Amino acid sequence: MYVVVVGGGKVGTYLAKRLLSEDKEVLILEKDPDQHAVLQAQFREIAMLGDGCEVRVQKTAGFQRADVVVAVTGEDEDNLIISQMASRTWGVDRTVARVNDPSHTWLFQQVGVSATVSATDVIYHLIEQEISPGQLIPLAALKMGNIEVVEATLTSRSPSVGRRVKDLELPPKSNIVWMHRGDEGTIVNGETELQAGDLVVALVPTEHEAKLREIL
Repeated sequence: MYVVVVGGGKVGTYLAKRLLSEDKEVLILEKDPDQHAVLQAQFREIAMLGDGCEVRVQKTAGFQRADVVVAVTGEDEDNLIISQMASRTWGVDRTVARVNDPSHTWLFQQVGVSATVSATDVIYHLIEQEISPGQLIPLAALKMGNIEVVEATLTSRSPSVGRRVKDLELPPKSNIVWMHRGDEGTIVNGETELQAGDLVVALVPTEHEAKLREIL
């Protein structure tokens, strides 16, 4: 898997380290020369200097072969442009964007960004989790012991597409429990056949999360 991370601040740096630890191919793109110098000291040849909003830079960075483009700069406008260009210009299947101002989330969703992350929203809902038990908890914020709730959107290249859930070699104690397809959500059972575009939600032990994502 090839992942382009645009934005070499703390979020981009920690994300790149995590991806590298899982043996992913990563390139981290940063437009500030001073910050790029810092990144080069840590990441060497995978740190690239350039503006992620420019087509020329995107081509050099290899957007055309990226499996995922992650835009985590400090500017929502840049993250929106980067994500939209990755999808529409280069045909990237999955785009993930950091949303600094939660009021902008609807715009990212409207233009088709695969997933958005708002630290403000996550923190807010964690507070709500403590003071209002009836509130829904964001997926990325929920952990129960060593079990995580994770989601994955299946692409045409997913090895699970076209297969029934019961035929997948899921990690121990892992279960796919829910799926969103088209305009409907449904409970998943062993006979459910997965399709490209399905968003699936699964329960998985923390230590098996990477394996589950490979399968999906």
